[in-house]
Amino acid sequence: MILTVCLSPCIDVNIEVDSLSVGKAHKIINKSVFFTGKALNVATGIARLKKDVFATGFMYEENGNRFEQELHKEGVPYKFVWCKGRVRENYKFIDNKSMLTEVDDVSPAVSEEKQEELIALVKNLSSACEAVVISGGLAKGMSPDYYAKILNAVPQNVKKIVDSEGERLLESLKCGVDLIKPNIDELDRTLKKSFTSRREMLEGCNELIKKGAKRVLLSLGKGGAIITDGVQSYYSKSVNVAMNSTLGAGDAMVAAATCSLASGHNLKEILRHGVAAGTAAVTTPDSISFMKSKYEDILSQLTVEEI
Repeated sequence: MILTVCLSPCIDVNIEVDSLSVGKAHKIINKSVFFTGKALNVATGIARLKKDVFATGFMYEENGNRFEQELHKEGVPYKFVWCKGRVRENYKFIDNKSMLTEVDDVSPAVSEEKQEELIALVKNLSSACEAVVISGGLAKGMSPDYYAKILNAVPQNVKKIVDSEGERLLESLKCGVDLIKPNIDELDRTLKKSFTSRREMLEGCNELIKKGAKRVLLSLGKGGAIITDGVQSYYSKSVNVAMNSTLGAGDAMVAAATCSLASGHNLKEILRHGVAAGTAAVTTPDSISFMKSKYEDILSQLTVEEI
């Protein structure tokens, strides 16, 4: 079984308007609402790959029941640490010129008692798992080292996967992590450098390996991805597909790569599976995940080259 830990669930509200002007009234053309959170998206992807998965993390009393409904539809079992307040809501406004305006909320504060409760829950649940995935942001006021506290509760023989950036990622690496999945922008922000050429990107990945990562899966968006363990490095280019949505593409990549890692696959296979799921996710409009049939079709087309 794979356990996913969501520390900051959110409701993404995508609103399409004809135009967007400050101080003016607007009518909504189209509206989509997603009950999401990076680790919850990962859990959905793992379930769609027909692997055993369990979701945990913080959830909020006032509107968290909708997340339960969505996970139930996907066949994902769960157990949350329930907190007072509402799940944060993020708004994305898209006008007729395809200009995107974002307004992001912050998760309500989580008490020290609830933080300790989740650590104890992860320790209990992870003892029966092959892998644990922790990804996404933190609630208001939480320290980046909470990532490390969660990971330290996971048994040594359980694989640890992290999808985060900045101090949260660097704190995680102190615990030793089996796989991390930054994208190129996150790599830049975490190491406070700019990486443009493939050689520079590999150098950045190797910096993270020296800090404690065993494998780095670097997402390059529609350009595919790179994977390295500091000794061997590979690249896979994504196949050309119709891009309908980028929502959840990175989480889909983490889901498939985690399943591959947990199955004992080598670097090349982890890369192929990750790129296939990330690519499949962008073909699915109004969804936070991917269709397994599309994933399998793309997987059969992907090739890997050593770099």
